[in-house]
Amino acid sequence: MTDEAARRRGARFWLAVALFPVAMVILLSLGTWQVQRLYWKEALIAEIETRRTAVPMEIADVEAKVAVGEDVDYWAMRASGRFLHDKERHFLATYDGQAGFYVYTPLQLADGRYLFVNRGFVPYSDKAQQTRTAGLVEGEQQVTGLARARLYAKPGSLVPDNDPITNIFYWKDLGAMAATVDLPSENVLPFFLDADATPVPGGLPKGGVTQIDLPNNHLQYAVTWYGLALALAGVAIAAFVRRRV
Repeated sequence: MTDEAARRRGARFWLAVALFPVAMVILLSLGTWQVQRLYWKEALIAEIETRRTAVPMEIADVEAKVAVGEDVDYWAMRASGRFLHDKERHFLATYDGQAGFYVYTPLQLADGRYLFVNRGFVPYSDKAQQTRTAGLVEGEQQVTGLARARLYAKPGSLVPDNDPITNIFYWKDLGAMAATVDLPSENVLPFFLDADATPVPGGLPKGGVTQIDLPNNHLQYAVTWYGLALALAGVAIAAFVRRRV
């Protein structure tokens, strides 16, 4: 080996030595961050399970949480009132592999206010009420399900704008839902209720459609990053040993 080649090899070796701790810090930091995310995700899943299985709250309890800025998503709740079927709004959705809509219907409460209830899913072919008249229940109804927070802005630029003229909503704009059926915003509660799977006459809408999907792959990611750090340490040790012999 020429002196020039030896110098280049030595330079590469010492560069690798200098970069080794930087790479180790990065890999170990990423692994530790995933462990922290794992604890956070497990706590979140446990919290949602606690909310979902709790004794259903009354509307006043949910309102109290909203008033102080607390998150109300997935808290079990109940409400009673009369559905205004002529004012239902349709949110484009898929359920069990079918294309269709979630039916959001204002529930008029005893005090004159309104709560938009996601009564559940109807296939695309059953968008028109004439195809599911049995489910247009009349009179006082009690609904149990999960509270859902309202959205104050479109969730992303790729989400289409809502089309109130054809009654197709691509995101849950509570203000637009209320305005397009002439409900005064001050009388509309600032959250939704997703109805549970209690059957309705005729079977439609099909309730219990709330999707709670929280993937938890953080342990796998943590093992990957820590594994890469261990492998890098092994390579560094092997390289050092070869240089010594």
